[in-house]
This record gives sequence, structure tokens and C-alpha cells, in this order.
Amino acid sequence: MNDKLTVLAADDELTIVLVEPEPVDMPNSIIIHWPSEPTVSSPLGFPEFASGVVKLFAGASTNLASIKARRRL
Repeated sequence: MNDKLTVLAADDELTIVLVEPEPVDMPNSIIIHWPSEPTVSSPLGFPEFASGVVKLFAGASTNLASIKARRRL
């Protein structure tokens, strides 16, 4: 297979990837690579952590919308 992989967003913990498979009769998909270990946060630090996760997903969504605008998915 010669799948096309596009990283939509990434940080130290998560990576969000668009997969456009070859052959093209297979459906496109989004893969979220979660960390293999649980993430632990203090209650005080959780709002900042949650905000970072939301920003990462928002960035991935924006990048996907940009790709969709340039070509048909």
C-alpha cells in the first residue's frame, strides 16, 4: 500500500493524522495516536492541559477543512 499520510496536528502527547489510502476505493480516515501511558494532571493544572488538547483538535479540524477546500475528500 502507498497510503498518503498528512499530520493534521501534533504535540508531545498526541498526533492526529489524515490517512488517504491507496487504492482510492478505500475510505479516508483520521487516526488519533494517543499516548500509551495515562496523562496525569493536578486539578490546578487541568484547565491549562484541557485547553491545550482543545487547541490541538481545533488546529487539526482547521487543517482538515483547508485540505478539503483544496481538493475533494
